[in-house]
Amino acid sequence: MAYPDDLVAAVRGQLGLDGAGRLLDVGCGPGSLTLLLAPLFEAAVGVDADGDMVAEARRRAAAVGITTIDWRRLRAEELPAGLGEFRVVTFAQSFHWMDQPLVARRVREMFTADGAWVHVHATTHRGVDGDDPLPQPRPPWDRVDDLVRHYLGPVRRAGRTVLPDGTQSGEEEVMRQAGYAGPARIDVGGGQVVTRSADDVVASVLSLSSSAPHLFGDRLPAFEADLRGLLDAASPAGLFSERTREVGLVIWRP
Repeated sequence: MAYPDDLVAAVRGQLGLDGAGRLLDVGCGPGSLTLLLAPLFEAAVGVDADGDMVAEARRRAAAVGITTIDWRRLRAEELPAGLGEFRVVTFAQSFHWMDQPLVARRVREMFTADGAWVHVHATTHRGVDGDDPLPQPRPPWDRVDDLVRHYLGPVRRAGRTVLPDGTQSGEEEVMRQAGYAGPARIDVGGGQVVTRSADDVVASVLSLSSSAPHLFGDRLPAFEADLRGLLDAASPAGLFSERTREVGLVIWRP
C-alpha cells in the first residue's frame, strides 16, 4: 500500500526543507519513498542491491516524468561509493537487513552540516487487524500465513537465509554508538480505509522476503493457485478492504 499523503509534509516540516540539498534513499526498492520525497530536493540518489528493483524504480520515475533522481545498484555496505554529500538520508523498511554498525558509520561521513538520517518504519503489505465493519472483507491474513508455512516450513525465511529469532533489533544503540544524536519521532497516517484487489494481495505476499517467489521453486504455481483460492473464498468479488497502519519517522542527527 502507498505511503500516506501526509508523510511528505511531515518530513518537510520536521526538517525545514526548502528545496535545497540532495536526498539519498538507501535500500530504495522500486522507488516508492524516493519518488515521493525527491521533489523536496534539488536532486536525489536511490540505491538498492537488487538490479531488478533499480530497473523498476527507473521505469516508474520515467513514467511520472521525474528526472532528478540518479538510480544506482549498490549495497549499503559499499557506501559512501563516491556519491558525495546529502542533506537527508532515508532508510525505509531496509536498515534491519544491513550490517547496521558499518552502514551507520559510513553514512555519517556523507551528511552536510544540516543533515538528518530518517528511518521510515512501516508495514505497507497489510493493514491493521480488527473486526470493525469495512466496505469489503479483510484479506484472510491468518490463513495466508498458514499457507506460507505449509509450503516453506515453520521457520520464517528471509531471502536466501532464515530468521528463527526475527529481524535485527537494537537500532537505537547502534545509532548512538556510531555518534548520532536523537532521536525525534513522528507518527503519520494510519486508519484510512483502502480497497485492494486480489492481485494486490497476491503481489503483497510475493513481495516479502519471507515469501519471495524464488523460495517456492517449482511449487510457485501451486502456491499461487492455493493463495488465490483462499482469496476467492474470502471475497468472491475479488475485492478487499483494510485500514492502513501508522508510519513512524525516526530522525537522527549526525
